[in-house]
Amino acid sequence: MPKSLIEMLPDVVATGKKEVERILERAQSDNKMMLQTNEYVLPARDDSGLFRGTIRACCPPDNAGAEYCETDGWFNRLINGDNLFAMQALLAGDPATGLPSMRGKIDLIYIDPPFDSKADYRTKITLPNGDIEQKPTVLEQFAYSDTWADGTISYLKMLYPRLALMRELLSDKGSIYVHCDWHAGHYVKAIMDNIFGKNNFVNEIVWSYSRWANVSSAFQRMHDTLLFYTKTQTGIFNEQRIQIGEKRKRNLVQIVNGKKVSMRDNFGNVVYREQTDKPVSDFWDEQDFFVSCNCWDDIFQVGKTGRERLDYATQKPEALLERIIKASSNENSIVADFFGGAGTTAAVAEKLGRRWITSDLGKPACMIMRKRLIDIPDCKPFLYHSIGDYSREAFLSDKQFRRVSDLARVVLGLYGALPFDGADAPANLGHIRGTSTLVYVDSPNKVTNSNTIKKALELRESYMGGWNKVIVLGWNFAFDIGETIQGINRSECEVLVIPPDLLDMLRKKGYRDLVDSGKITFSSLQYLTIKTPRIVPANEEGKVKITVELDNYVLLSPDSLPLDDKSKAKVQQVMAENPLDLIEYWSVDPDYDGQTFRSVWQDYRENTANDGDALRVVHDAEIITPAHPGKRKICVKAVDVFGFESMTVVEVE
Repeated sequence: MPKSLIEMLPDVVATGKKEVERILERAQSDNKMMLQTNEYVLPARDDSGLFRGTIRACCPPDNAGAEYCETDGWFNRLINGDNLFAMQALLAGDPATGLPSMRGKIDLIYIDPPFDSKADYRTKITLPNGDIEQKPTVLEQFAYSDTWADGTISYLKMLYPRLALMRELLSDKGSIYVHCDWHAGHYVKAIMDNIFGKNNFVNEIVWSYSRWANVSSAFQRMHDTLLFYTKTQTGIFNEQRIQIGEKRKRNLVQIVNGKKVSMRDNFGNVVYREQTDKPVSDFWDEQDFFVSCNCWDDIFQVGKTGRERLDYATQKPEALLERIIKASSNENSIVADFFGGAGTTAAVAEKLGRRWITSDLGKPACMIMRKRLIDIPDCKPFLYHSIGDYSREAFLSDKQFRRVSDLARVVLGLYGALPFDGADAPANLGHIRGTSTLVYVDSPNKVTNSNTIKKALELRESYMGGWNKVIVLGWNFAFDIGETIQGINRSECEVLVIPPDLLDMLRKKGYRDLVDSGKITFSSLQYLTIKTPRIVPANEEGKVKITVELDNYVLLSPDSLPLDDKSKAKVQQVMAENPLDLIEYWSVDPDYDGQTFRSVWQDYRENTANDGDALRVVHDAEIITPAHPGKRKICVKAVDVFGFESMTVVEVE
């Protein structure tokens, strides 16, 4: 007979503790996890096509004299990547952006981890020619399948080390709220008792909501559960009072002994008072309120046509997070959410004057969050990170390959290339049989950049007498790789992407099965082009007006996208007719320093303040900025509807 979940819990705890020990040791080593800064966002949503503000020069870590930045150097952070990696990086600190180790610094963590093994996490994308459905990205698919591979026990194994790292990040006055439901909530409480201590359990909060009854064989499920723990006995808690609405006042009027009686909850004490035939509203006054209890039935789900609605499957209402954040944090407290989703936690924290960190594995979720934050009036600048060298981390965590050279030979074989014979032959070089084509496999420990392309071209000319063409297969790419690709002769060099889920596929299916399936796709990179920017004197003294216009967008092969055939056909039509309609978001840095992209102007599809078209971005931007002698590097970054990012840099006088 197979073991029950109760019998398997000790293994969950033991395995989780070992993983946490390894992670904490690494955070103190030279091989610590790092964050890669994709964008420093200075929110300035386009509303007319013209940006007239002063370029906000604050750039981490140097923020001296920066009027738009936190005075003490703090930057809110949005992180794309596995939260296990994100938390490792936060524990280690990020000197490049002035971030100290966050161990013991966070006052509140709220998480809403996916708790339904059969949930459909597809994303609906509306294009000008109709709707398409994007399945989860390959990384998300494997993350979800691993989470539920063996049912609830796999889910708990995923959750345990993450909860343990969250405890490390919490301050001594910190709290954590874990949002769950009937699928695994009781088991989650058991492992939280182990991690946080049973004495630090504060409340089981029931969030009750309304929905249409559709169950005939059981009571309708109409609530979620939030497990509320503190790190110590001195956690922040601010009493929450809830104004009584008219509907609730009417509901609290009861008939007792033939008379109308009103029941009033005053600081938790129920008081009955006789009432005459006066209207209910005459009996109550505007100061009447409840002290919030652990059963919340006054917060409604986000409706399909609600103001907050972002068409994100697991989106939670702002009122829910507002109550949590107000109760368990103070102004300027750091609030974190490591399953960011639609970004409700970060958005509410921003509005309430809290500092925030949020992360999500999915690129679509991060895109939704970035736009949502920019939409907030007077939103503070924030950093958008990814996990540095994601494939490197996957390789280091994988047990299949001890050496990079072994993996390189596997990649060559999957591409259809033959390795060179001889003990001195480089393991990452191969050739296509019967052709004069060289194949160069880059390491998962490296970022494929202009130097990589230069080296590959040199090998094309010199290795074993020379070759007509070299194909570069890379895992991770520099953000300016598109500019490099545009500058090379495609007949001499081609750059392709190794599937990011390759290590997972090899672990689950094996090399031979993948070769036989013939389904491994090495895709071309997407890239953006812009027209030559125009710079003219502005009406304001000492300033110039820069006009930036999009030219073209080349998407990677639709065959590599998580789409069905019908959706692929719609994407191909847009690619052929107007590829710029695939741009979801773009931003401009008119003074790019070659290191940190500072986004000072943004437009995105749902922004209708400038052109009224929710399905397209505007194609040009005008930015007024101080003039300076010499050449100016103008950098433009675009994100397509699938979450893929491209960046191009143009140097002009």
